Amino acid sequence: MNEPSLLSYLSMRLLRSPARVSILGFAVLIAIGTLLLMVPAASTGTSLGVIDALFMSTSASCVTGLSVLDISHGLTRYGQFVILVLIQFGGLGILTISTLVLMMVRKRPTLSGQALIKDTFTYGEGKQTASAVLKAIFVTAFCIEAAGALGLYLRMAPETGWGRAAYPAVFHAVSAFCNAGFSLYSDSFVGYREDWAVNAILSVLIIVGGIGFIVIADVKKRFMERKTVVRRLSLHSRVALTASAVLILVGAAAILVMEWNNTLAPLSVPGRIMAALFQSITARTAGFNTLDIGIMANETLFFLCILMFIGACPGSCGGGVKTTTVFGLWVLGISRLRGYTHPQVFRRTLTEASISKATSVVMVSMAVITLAIMVLMMSELGGFSHTQTRGRFLELFFEALSAFGTVGLSTGVTETLSEMGRITIVALMFIGRLGPMVIALAVSRERISRVHYAEENIMIG
Repeated sequence: MNEPSLLSYLSMRLLRSPARVSILGFAVLIAIGTLLLMVPAASTGTSLGVIDALFMSTSASCVTGLSVLDISHGLTRYGQFVILVLIQFGGLGILTISTLVLMMVRKRPTLSGQALIKDTFTYGEGKQTASAVLKAIFVTAFCIEAAGALGLYLRMAPETGWGRAAYPAVFHAVSAFCNAGFSLYSDSFVGYREDWAVNAILSVLIIVGGIGFIVIADVKKRFMERKTVVRRLSLHSRVALTASAVLILVGAAAILVMEWNNTLAPLSVPGRIMAALFQSITARTAGFNTLDIGIMANETLFFLCILMFIGACPGSCGGGVKTTTVFGLWVLGISRLRGYTHPQVFRRTLTEASISKATSVVMVSMAVITLAIMVLMMSELGGFSHTQTRGRFLELFFEALSAFGTVGLSTGVTETLSEMGRITIVALMFIGRLGPMVIALAVSRERISRVHYAEENIMIG
């Protein structure tokens, strides 16, 4: 008699927090993916062990792209299909998937669940129901993926055959839009580094998937609604689009300068510009590459780490601390240097709550990454000399940032990681996908202090 009531109590406590539902949902998705990938039919050789299957499932569910094996040769068509399904579910978010299922069986999501969905995907401004928002998300996502798949199919079919081009076109379109970075080609897209059509299609898919459904819906309303008074984009959309554009252009220029005589050397001048631009776009969250990451200059790798840490926009398929977070802190610093007491941008003042959240996200993220890198150093650098350790450290640092930002770029050390190293990367991918603040909110409760002490300044700087 006590068991049902205890179960009911635990369920109520769990479902009260949408953040905990998200964590549980992703954990279940990863567990199912792990079991499916351990099946002998999933791999071409020996069946994947628990750690390797867990790694691949987490990487796909968290739309990262890091891999302990070459999926083009190491996984069968069934195994690749499992990866594709995990990417799709992980990209759209297990919360939206579960809510859609509830609507399909004519059950109503909880009020807290509806509020979370509306806040995440409409920025709290829309009057649409959660059902309408979810439908819009799915229709938009599938239409964009279908358009991308059609474009890739038309480009690749003349070379590979009209029958054989369909599967890779769909796989790469979904992987690009969900910012996963998994590729059916052993060298990712190095073979297409001077192909303008493929680069353009993938770039558009990555950018649209990385700016978030909030911005997509806002832009759609701005340009498709017929009104006498032109509607302005919301502050969030303007910040997200501005930050993304600046990061892409600055990143492309930096890669162009640092890699001109290195990985870009074999290419023509237009090819160098295109490769640098593509690598800048994909470095923040997507994980595809048209340049050999393993032979890039140290300064380029470090710069890519910065882009990976920043990541994509909120409410998108990407990870990282998010562009708006860094943009908000940047605006705060510039405003203070100019003598303003409050951060101002686009004739608006950012709220103190936004700045506090941005600061918390960056601080928690830095703490998580620092701890993970220390664990990786202890588990992976035991048999190396001091000289080798210096080079190896940058590779591990890069790997950790790639996992946390759910990017998927690697210098080639993923397959050489020990079991402890792989478990550490799994934890980073999981935390990076859900966000440090979501993890923190899921395991803590808001406390209201009844006592306020006197204020006093401390010396800064």
